Amino acid sequence: MDTTKGVIEFEHVSFSYVPGKQIIHDFNLKVEAGKKIALVGSTGSGKTTIINLLMRFYDIDSGRITLDGVDIRDIALSDLRDLVGIVLQDTVLFTDTIRGNMCYAKPDATQEDLERAAAFSNVDQIAAALPEGYETLLTDAGDNISQGQRQLIAIGRAFLSHPYILILDEATSNIDTRTEKHIQEAMYRLMEGRTSLIIAHRLSTIQDADTIVVMDQGHIVESGTHEELLAKKGTYFDLYQTQFAGQEI
Repeated sequence: MDTTKGVIEFEHVSFSYVPGKQIIHDFNLKVEAGKKIALVGSTGSGKTTIINLLMRFYDIDSGRITLDGVDIRDIALSDLRDLVGIVLQDTVLFTDTIRGNMCYAKPDATQEDLERAAAFSNVDQIAAALPEGYETLLTDAGDNISQGQRQLIAIGRAFLSHPYILILDEATSNIDTRTEKHIQEAMYRLMEGRTSLIIAHRLSTIQDADTIVVMDQGHIVESGTHEELLAKKGTYFDLYQTQFAGQEI
């Protein structure tokens, strides 16, 4: 896949976890290379399922998903997943050093590679504040550092793997404002020039997405820019108003 551009297309995709109980219904979406697409909707709308299908954690019931025109079922799983960098809401770290966690996706990374990724993701500031720097052991999968610091290390790890496609579950709740700013800065740098799919929880963070796709019960009910969707005063408008009224979506 040396010529990967990062064009993703879902064509008439349907899927059910349990036979007879369809979760995704005739889903159609084309994501152009380098564009940032946000998936929004209430819990159970199908956002995470779409990501699971793209990564082939599950196979679709009908339709097809293509990457640069090639059906993802015709791409070796290891090759497909090597093309994708993922930063999840619940950060996955290992009981290892900061270096080991950063280099997990690229074991042959040089010190220069590591330092570039760390500067890019603000991990260099974390390492500089610790006596053992990059050799600091993260115990119990990172319980000895803050949630925000764990998220920055995950972003640095994604950058180090040089993915063509990014999947971001960008929830930053329970993180202090200063750390949230660092995370947002690092995420914006990571997305630059890359095809990005964002599962959006906080609508204020995806207002600059190229397209916001609003899902409900496995269907796309609206799509457009932030301004376009607010002007429609439909589902997205209601979600936005509800969130900024301080209620749970």
